[in-house]
Amino acid sequence: MLNRRRSDRNDRNSSHNETSLIARGTSIRGDVRFSGALHLDGRIEGSVVGDGEDAMFTLSEHGQVHGEIHVPQAVINGHVTGDVNVSVRLELAPQARIDGDLRYHTLEMAAGAQVNGRITRQAEEAQRNLPAPAQDGGVDEAVPA
Repeated sequence: MLNRRRSDRNDRNSSHNETSLIARGTSIRGDVRFSGALHLDGRIEGSVVGDGEDAMFTLSEHGQVHGEIHVPQAVINGHVTGDVNVSVRLELAPQARIDGDLRYHTLEMAAGAQVNGRITRQAEEAQRNLPAPAQDGGVDEAVPA
């Protein structure tokens, strides 16, 4: 019974935990859009776009991207020629090399990683809660400060 619960739970979460792999020696020309996780050991000539807040892009030390990257989370240890936009968390491993501008929210950068371009932190957008309009149709009274 415990095993069945575990497998049921894994089936429900499998769509969020699926990983796609582009193997070493594979080259793709064109844009790549993914959800879940994408691990790149090969080469992409085009944009890489992650859909969903939990999308995770991993670029190995053998991987290369020649184009823009737009993902919520990324671990980069390969070579990127193009701008990198990471809205949640970016980790630059020791062999990472980015030739382009970098925009991130949270950054972890290991010794040896290189960025040849502008590095900009994206501020978290503040959510504003506006008061609901008065329902009685009357004029609201001013409240002293």
